[in-house]
Amino acid sequence: MKHYLGIDIGTFESKGVLVDEAGGIVAQASRPHRMLVPQPGWAEHDPEQDWWGDFCFISNKLIAESGIDPTSIRSVGTSAIGPCMLPVDAEGNPLMNGVLYGVDTRSVDEIAALNGEIGEDRVLDVCGNALTSQSVGPKILWLRNKRPDVYARAAKIVTSTTFIVQRLTGNCVIDHYTAANFSPLYDVSKLGYTSDLAPGIIDLDKLPELMWSTDVAGDVTAKAAEATGLAEGTPVICGTIDASAEAFSVGVLDGGDMMVMYGSTIFIIQLTDERVRDARLWYAPWMFEGQHASMSGLATSGTLTHWFRDELAKELDPARAFGELAREAALSPAGANGLIFLPYFSGERTPIHDVSAKGTLFGLNLTHKRGDIYRALIEGIAYGTNHIFETYAEVGSPPKRLMAVGGGTRNKLWLEATSNISGLKQILARKTIGASYGDACLAAIGVGDADRSTITRWNPVESEVVPVADAAYARNYRIFKELYLSTKHLMAELDKT
Repeated sequence: MKHYLGIDIGTFESKGVLVDEAGGIVAQASRPHRMLVPQPGWAEHDPEQDWWGDFCFISNKLIAESGIDPTSIRSVGTSAIGPCMLPVDAEGNPLMNGVLYGVDTRSVDEIAALNGEIGEDRVLDVCGNALTSQSVGPKILWLRNKRPDVYARAAKIVTSTTFIVQRLTGNCVIDHYTAANFSPLYDVSKLGYTSDLAPGIIDLDKLPELMWSTDVAGDVTAKAAEATGLAEGTPVICGTIDASAEAFSVGVLDGGDMMVMYGSTIFIIQLTDERVRDARLWYAPWMFEGQHASMSGLATSGTLTHWFRDELAKELDPARAFGELAREAALSPAGANGLIFLPYFSGERTPIHDVSAKGTLFGLNLTHKRGDIYRALIEGIAYGTNHIFETYAEVGSPPKRLMAVGGGTRNKLWLEATSNISGLKQILARKTIGASYGDACLAAIGVGDADRSTITRWNPVESEVVPVADAAYARNYRIFKELYLSTKHLMAELDKT
């Protein structure tokens, strides 16, 4: 029997799966970790503990619990949160904590400086993306400006997936989908790095080698085999960011297919036949040559439910708290009895790209209960998601097929609110494991044991969420957008020292 290993490193948890050649799940494992917030606007991981440590723990656990011979694992696929920024030395050892994706907003000054030097239109034309908190280039410039000693010692600047694959194989590689987030250092028309826009950020030879996601990056080394339990010589594919692996895991394959990932953040990927050019959205070549992807995402989503539980429901058993909160929220009607919640607890990514945006609860009176507030929180995330859907429609690329995935799909209220507010039907595949399952299938493709259509046989459609209209949602959504526009200047004022 052939097996394929997929491991994904998430924001708060890493997950792994061992899959057989028919797509059957042989074993699953997970491990939680913390997102470090050293100061407001920063978000980090410890690469040794949270990335490599989690990978080794999960790999060993999957092999041990399944009882398989490691030599039966034909290939390994991995994905991780991203895009991240991590300087490493010549041996691949981290020189600081990994700086996370768009939830880390430390490079505001660098973004402004680069836009001033290059011009926003030129950045968008060459890179396919506006410079935002999601962009790695400004974070490298932040490193040069604020940590010059670390910058000088860096042999490479890598992202999370690159770090793991380098530990496994000794080779420093990155897929095109991830590299496109290194704006202004990646030219989407040439599918390669460029120093034309900002030659002073970093030498391009300090960036990882470019590959496609299913290209084999190398084989597991003897040292990595000892740490992971894998057999020496096992092929490892280049891998990708967690969101793209998650989209693939539920059958996002063709132009018009869109994934909504319900996780610590909402992340959306739509495959398109041509490049979508709009500063409110992100663009990247897809994992497979010749396809395009348009991306978007909220900064805080599932994270807010954890915050609510930990701060406003402390008396509840953490293991049962979400169930109790869901029951309380179910007693509140659609529209949460007139409460409007802006979910901008870490600024906001798409479509407003405002690092100063603030969380807001609007409309409180003495009749409101905790269930109303929790429902408003869930609906606020759904309003933010609908704002993204509207943006796709405005650029002429509405979704043709909407696939829902991620741990948040277990939250019935969240799923239903998203469909009811947007008027869009959502499709759920049979397996909602997520990125690690996609990694396993991508690994099988990498060694020629599968093709892209394999995932539809491994993971067929299971159910649908059909929207039900409610006038309260239409009214609250209009207020949601106007509330932000009316208060954004006050939100920015709070950031002034």
